[in-house]
Amino acid sequence: MDPKEQHRTQRIRAILVYILGLNWLVSFAKLVCGYIIMSNAMVADGYHSFADGASNIIGLFGIWLASRPRDETHPYGRKKYETFASLGIAFLLFLVSIRIVYSSVMRFSQDASPNVTILSFVVMLSTLIINLAVMLYEYRAGKKLNSDILIADSMHTRADIFTSISVIFALVAVKFGWPLLDPIAAIIIAIFIIYTGFEILKESSSVLCDTAPVDAERIEKLVLGIEGVSSVHKIRTRGRCDDVHVDLHVEVRPDMHMKYAHKISYEIEGQIKKNIFGVTDVIIHMEPERL
Repeated sequence: MDPKEQHRTQRIRAILVYILGLNWLVSFAKLVCGYIIMSNAMVADGYHSFADGASNIIGLFGIWLASRPRDETHPYGRKKYETFASLGIAFLLFLVSIRIVYSSVMRFSQDASPNVTILSFVVMLSTLIINLAVMLYEYRAGKKLNSDILIADSMHTRADIFTSISVIFALVAVKFGWPLLDPIAAIIIAIFIIYTGFEILKESSSVLCDTAPVDAERIEKLVLGIEGVSSVHKIRTRGRCDDVHVDLHVEVRPDMHMKYAHKISYEIEGQIKKNIFGVTDVIIHMEPERL
């Protein structure tokens, strides 16, 4: 593996391990306190945080697969495994949301009311601060390292922040004598979770379904600026933002010697890789200009 890519993989893996510990610490605090005070919303938020930790494990597995070198069976590498793993995060979010909605609906038919204490507010505010710090750090690291896993997981943590705020409002409402707002807040949490899952699903699917990551006009303008190129067409791009594959057809003069046409193709490849971040492979079909 390229040393630069190896360093990137190690950074992502270290970040995920660190965040895994924080997520499960937050989850444990919310679940224990939620069950003690019998708050449906707080328990739901705890399960949401637990799913955060589980998504980190999926991310670590995806990074391990993505970092394996190219071989005969995977000539284009395995980086899409990282994107595929992010689908697992979306799947976990949908499962958690179903569990929350079910338990919240059941609460409407029960007479139980959460026993809100000062400890519950301390736990929620503390975990909210931790999640905010984790989300900002992970999102910035994901953008810097161009990691689908880190960005997807930061979106998951962002949803956890909104749900924690909802829980705090629900606890305040219960304290003022409106216990039904606890399961209502839990359902709102489920809606946030479903939305986040669809966002991750949308981003991951665009990569797996080979949606063009680079504007063809940008490549066309770049290639036409190279001396000797008459025209360019059939520009196609696919892959992740940090692993873009490009293929295109380039026309040159019919009487051009093969040696010069080959030199132009190398220059085209070099210019594309230099000016467009994330391009790892360029396939150029050289053709005689149509007179």
